[in-house]
Amino acid sequence: MSEKEENFYLIRSDFLPDSMRKTLEVKELLARGKVASVFEAVKQVGLSRSAFYKYRDAIYPFKRVMNERIITLFFHLDDRAGALSNLLTTVAEAGGNILTIHQTIPLQGKANVTLSLNVEEMQVEIEELMVMIKNIPSIEKVEILSAGG
Repeated sequence: MSEKEENFYLIRSDFLPDSMRKTLEVKELLARGKVASVFEAVKQVGLSRSAFYKYRDAIYPFKRVMNERIITLFFHLDDRAGALSNLLTTVAEAGGNILTIHQTIPLQGKANVTLSLNVEEMQVEIEELMVMIKNIPSIEKVEILSAGG
């Protein structure tokens, strides 16, 4: 499997398609607890659920990501020996300071893991860390849940 190169761009918000802007609105509603579900949030902003799920892992407010030093990451991790250890080692080698770890009991061969990291002294950019983590064979999915100071 070839590595997928991820490129990031800075785009002025008025050039974004409505569906991307509305995806950011939905994420904000969910993050602030203003709505109880994705269904409720997309209905409120006038966006389809499929559009939200298409863009949610691809668009983040620039100011929020650049200013924040604590991030929370979510993973689907294979239930096999050493999987969590490999993830934690990768984060530590990048200089991320792990603040919290939450892992669910594995179901159907997968466990959900949430990590909160202080990235202030990381030797790599967050985007590079995400690529490093995605290259770990036991990681099925990784996404940024939040960034906060």
